[in-house]
Amino acid sequence: MRRARRDFERLNLSYDQIAEYISAYCMKHVYKYSHPGASGHEDRDKLYRIFYYDCAPLEKKAHLPITRSAIDFSKSELAKRQNAVHTALKKRRQVALRLGYIKDHREWRVRPSKMKELISGKSQWSELTDDDFKYDFKQKGVDSRISVDISSLAYKNQVERIILIAGDCDFVPASKLARREGIDFILDPMGNPLDPHLFEHIDGCHSVFHKMEHWQPRSNHT
Repeated sequence: MRRARRDFERLNLSYDQIAEYISAYCMKHVYKYSHPGASGHEDRDKLYRIFYYDCAPLEKKAHLPITRSAIDFSKSELAKRQNAVHTALKKRRQVALRLGYIKDHREWRVRPSKMKELISGKSQWSELTDDDFKYDFKQKGVDSRISVDISSLAYKNQVERIILIAGDCDFVPASKLARREGIDFILDPMGNPLDPHLFEHIDGCHSVFHKMEHWQPRSNHT
């Protein structure tokens, strides 16, 4: 969602409007596969559900590595935004929020860019500040939840087509299973280039990211 976040900032979207943007993006795919029916009216694909995958933000207290000042991650702007967007998504129709978990490594690590300077001699350890460190934690469980949901939808024959909007998750095992069960599996990498070898594991690649360029929110919630 990094590319979408630039749109959030450009449009100055509220939390409710970010949730609206996410729903609108997904619905672009539903409209794409609509076509005129026998009666002349539009025969639109029916949406089963939008599954949104993320992690809850890091919410703990720690001390900065140099000054030892106390820091509360739950009060950071990132944590506030994530929690607010998650709350807004829960309220939207036909949206299911799937959250992974945080693996806390309980330590600070020097940022890679600063580490390169230390190795090259451009910086000294004695010159490091709190800003040169990043708290070490990892998002876990998201890919496995995607795989479980895709497998469930495929085995239960609940859908005919699955559209995965992602750029960096390991979806190949799940896509193979879905295709073996007769599911039309489409990948939307949000305008990012796709590794050529991945085409053999999907039924098509189509991004609607460019269609959101002129999108405007309907809601005025803050």
